[in-house]
Amino acid sequence: MRVEAWPGGVRGRGAAGPWMISRALRPPLPPFFFLFFLLLAAPGARAAGYKTCPTVQPDLLNVHLVAHTHDDVGWLKTVDQYFYGIHNDIQHAGVQYILDSVISSLLEEPTRRFLYVEIAFFSRWWQRQTNATQEVVRDLVRQGRLEFANGGWVMNDEAATHYGAIIDQMTLGLNFLENTFGNDGSPRVAWHIDPFGHSREQASLFAQMGFDGFFFGRLDYQDKKAREERLEMEQVWRASVLPNIYNPPDNLCWDTLCSDKPFVDDPRSPEYNAKDLVAYFLSLATAQGQHYRTNHTVMTMGSDFQYENANMWFKNLDKLIQLVNAEVRTPMGSQVHTSPQQQANGSRINVLYSTPACYLWELYKANLTWPVKEDDFFPYADGPHKFWTGYFSSRPALKRYERLSYNFLQVCNQLEVLAGPAANLGPYGSGDSEPLNEAMAVLQHHDAVTGTSRQHVANDYARQLAAGWGPCEVLLSNALARLSGSKEDFAFCRELNISVCPLSQTAKSFQVTIYNPLGRQVKWMVRLPVSNHVFLVRDPNGTVVPSNVVIVPSSEGRELLFSASAPALGFSIYSVTQVPGRRPQAHKLQSRAQKPKFHVLVIQNEMENLEQNLLLPVRQAFYWYNASTGNDLSSQVSGAYIFRPNQQEPLPVSHWAQTHLVKTALVQEVHQNFSAWCSQVVRLYPGQRYLELEWTVGPIPVGDNWGKEIISRFDTGMETKGLFYTDSNGREIMERRRDYRPTWKLNQTEPVAGNYYPVNSRIYITDGNLQLTVLTDRSQGGSSLKEGSLELMVHRRLLKDDGRGVGEPLREDSSGLWVRGRHLVLLDRARTAAAGHRLQAEKEVLAPQVVLAPGGGAPYRLEVAPRKQFSGLRRELPPSVRLLTLARWGPKTLLLRLEHQFAVGEDPVGNLSSPVTLDLRDLFSAFTITSLQETMLAANQPRAGASRLQWTPSTGPVPTRRPSLPRLDLAAITLQPMEIRTFLASVQWNADG
Repeated sequence: MRVEAWPGGVRGRGAAGPWMISRALRPPLPPFFFLFFLLLAAPGARAAGYKTCPTVQPDLLNVHLVAHTHDDVGWLKTVDQYFYGIHNDIQHAGVQYILDSVISSLLEEPTRRFLYVEIAFFSRWWQRQTNATQEVVRDLVRQGRLEFANGGWVMNDEAATHYGAIIDQMTLGLNFLENTFGNDGSPRVAWHIDPFGHSREQASLFAQMGFDGFFFGRLDYQDKKAREERLEMEQVWRASVLPNIYNPPDNLCWDTLCSDKPFVDDPRSPEYNAKDLVAYFLSLATAQGQHYRTNHTVMTMGSDFQYENANMWFKNLDKLIQLVNAEVRTPMGSQVHTSPQQQANGSRINVLYSTPACYLWELYKANLTWPVKEDDFFPYADGPHKFWTGYFSSRPALKRYERLSYNFLQVCNQLEVLAGPAANLGPYGSGDSEPLNEAMAVLQHHDAVTGTSRQHVANDYARQLAAGWGPCEVLLSNALARLSGSKEDFAFCRELNISVCPLSQTAKSFQVTIYNPLGRQVKWMVRLPVSNHVFLVRDPNGTVVPSNVVIVPSSEGRELLFSASAPALGFSIYSVTQVPGRRPQAHKLQSRAQKPKFHVLVIQNEMENLEQNLLLPVRQAFYWYNASTGNDLSSQVSGAYIFRPNQQEPLPVSHWAQTHLVKTALVQEVHQNFSAWCSQVVRLYPGQRYLELEWTVGPIPVGDNWGKEIISRFDTGMETKGLFYTDSNGREIMERRRDYRPTWKLNQTEPVAGNYYPVNSRIYITDGNLQLTVLTDRSQGGSSLKEGSLELMVHRRLLKDDGRGVGEPLREDSSGLWVRGRHLVLLDRARTAAAGHRLQAEKEVLAPQVVLAPGGGAPYRLEVAPRKQFSGLRRELPPSVRLLTLARWGPKTLLLRLEHQFAVGEDPVGNLSSPVTLDLRDLFSAFTITSLQETMLAANQPRAGASRLQWTPSTGPVPTRRPSLPRLDLAAITLQPMEIRTFLASVQWNADG
């Protein structure tokens, strides 16, 4: 739930708790809005999936009423507080009671229908029902009276989410529905009515999951107006989608949280209003129908956490349907069966209980051509000066924790497979990946990773992640012991980012296991906090490797550095031993205050790529925007959702800095201290093809009563023609242009915030010859506001609430006050840059997992000698192929996803954009694949049996026949550019692991 700005004030996206006020006191809604996008993909009508849809009247305007509730998986209250109905003084909401009430009301009248979305809540409710109730619900689903849309664990955000995490959470929810209801529960449409902007990659993923359409409710107010004028509220989006706003029309909300008058249909009552309500509805439906191309339109009847007393809603909707349809006039020659009263009254509107899928089915049968969209729906504004671009960067600590947890979950999933059943039950107890899988799914919710919940809810999201890490750490311990042959006392140092690890800081000797989740060998610089001693590091073969102990100037602590190598999908074990009686040679630190030439502190360097003989002057500095508290143009302030700076030009954090230079054989570092709350380490390792900038920001001072939004800006002399490029959910690349939207004319009211876009993993600029790319370690907002310039927002701390429903400012008064992160800067030729940023981004998302142990553990099995190195692959994957998913699916079944991570034509020099063919027969060393079934992306339906509605774009017809799938051949699995293929593999584990 959110509130949305309208002229004259803000309107609640559903009433709750203290907001339960009369609708007559609120600013009126603009004309009802519904936007719908069709999924353009493999043709083939799946008519059987729509067989339970209600009958419509072909010669009338059919108004499809969608009874639904929107249940945020955390926002103002925690997930548990919402489910159980706790703290109704914050917001009246109890999901368990909503589902109880809806099921009872559906059973009272067979024409009633209801839509449900959030499987995180539904699955919890389902587990608490009796067998009898479960059978009743199965019947309702079978009859199409209870329908699921979307089907993900949550309704995920589309800006701050990584595509791998989106796929995981959708897989979790959709397979709960498949396992519980079979094909009857399989959603046919995606339903993203609340996320704050929509990405092209999300659309592509939905298409690959088999959805026919995608409904959503939020798009820019200027875009919306243009679409209404052009009758483009429904169109094809390349690879995806359908959308819809989710509140009921004014005066037609019949929930305990609303105060609209119910139907009074007794003419003798002084409160009689039925005639007026019917007339109002007919007028509303007629006006809305003018914006759509067919004789079908839709109205959502429900909102946030509504239907706790479902009888109120359904009783009034029953009367609405009965009374409106009693007004129907039968056209000459039609076969509509109506009563004499209906024929006499003259309405041309038919209203019915329906669902988004049934509405979609009627559009399909209209056999029209549809306009095509190829860009995305960012950034989103709900009015002038009101751009929802702040949440791209809100709560950066939580955003980083989510990204780390995705990394750790993939490691956990892989080792659960490689070690077989021994990973789940072993010497360290019961290991389980499911708690972290569910916690990560919750974090994809559009008020979780976005940073737009209340503080105590954000703390609870972090608690859920931490609770999920524990069972995975047990699983990793079991798996590593099984695969290495040694039962060690494993230690997981969760605070290495702040140079804390008790074992390495106190032990005289220890071993370091580096697990690599990539399909190729990786080299990684290991950094561990240690005591003030000299250490000897040996690789798995016992060979001494170069190492250094360096001083960390910010804390005067010591860190041990050594370069490690780990094989594909495997681990290497290094041993570290303290050398008695020796102290590390103190590296002389050169300290000086750096005064800039350009009025602000900069890294005034020429960045050079020695391999390609490239040189580019790059100036980097930290600035801050003064957060607006409203002005004469607009009262809008900066908040958790909204970014609105007080002025276009940011202010420098400092005009000078204290610097320390650290130089050893293994690393060169410049430590820059800009202020008490902003510092940075510029770091370069030998052979490294990028410059690493490790920044630390916070606590941001707000004692001057100025909210601050901190950016790192890179300035070059490149001529970029107003263009820059950002990734879409970490995958495809989107071209951006300042002050421009591809499909409608923009009236720019915020030159800074209105040009900010989500940056999930990378942003770059190019002049056609050189390309400067910055990789991020979490989702951030970014832009190019000047020629040759890039900026990324790293932290924000604000003193005002932005009026979108949270009701508290983004002060970050807990663990999120202080944030550390990394930017990796790459300089390449434009023609070859994709190879660099694609492969490096993969290494960042799936970084090696470091696990420590004292050493000297007991043998796992006496008859098997311990080993210091292991690879789960018998041969490496090609550079263009990513092992996206390797996870347990059943006792002898695995979920396997293989991805081509390059786009068509993206690497013309290195040929990494070409199709790739893999032989899976003996690829894995720990198990053998005995059979393979290909599925849709979410693994909930076989690909061979899946079909989708065929939409005809206005750009031309698509093939009329669905291309036949080739027979699966384990020896020849081909991946086209940007293709993800998903398989369920039956396997047999090898006895020796």
